[in-house]
Amino acid sequence: MPPKEADDQPPPSRNAHGAPCTIEIDLQDASGSLAPTQLNELNAMISRVLALLPNNGSVRVRIVADAEMIAAHQRFSNIATTTDVLTFDMAHDDHDFENKSLDTDLIVCVDEAARQAHLRNHRAIDELLLYTIHGVLHCLGYDDHDEHEYQRMHNREDELLQLAGFGAIFNTQAQTENAS
Repeated sequence: MPPKEADDQPPPSRNAHGAPCTIEIDLQDASGSLAPTQLNELNAMISRVLALLPNNGSVRVRIVADAEMIAAHQRFSNIATTTDVLTFDMAHDDHDFENKSLDTDLIVCVDEAARQAHLRNHRAIDELLLYTIHGVLHCLGYDDHDEHEYQRMHNREDELLQLAGFGAIFNTQAQTENAS
């Protein structure tokens, strides 16, 4: 089931000193695939989820098509295939993740999002939201390279999405895959 926008805004997150947290978002559609209304909706969705984190800083998201993602994946990972998200943590502080000031660049692939959304019966912007949250969590110490960390990371993604009022996206994907 696709995420839904909740009626009420979540309470603003606060850092360890009780100050409100703000994560600025710069969302660019380099692919030209999204309508302005979709881009605005995605920006609002990302803002809503990131407001739940106890962090400040900035997250820059570049939405690209397969060709640009393949080139970036080759350049930065030496893998000549498309992928969902590439994460670049530009922040120097990587020890205190709860108080870390984010300085994050993400490249997300709209073509991969469309393919996965079609398979999982939700919208591509919901998938792009998931990719963005996934990339931010990488910068906050989450990983997905072994089974335990994989589950921990994806559970946190869905927890944030549910708290923001959108509902789980990743675990509904896993259920869809297991049903096939």
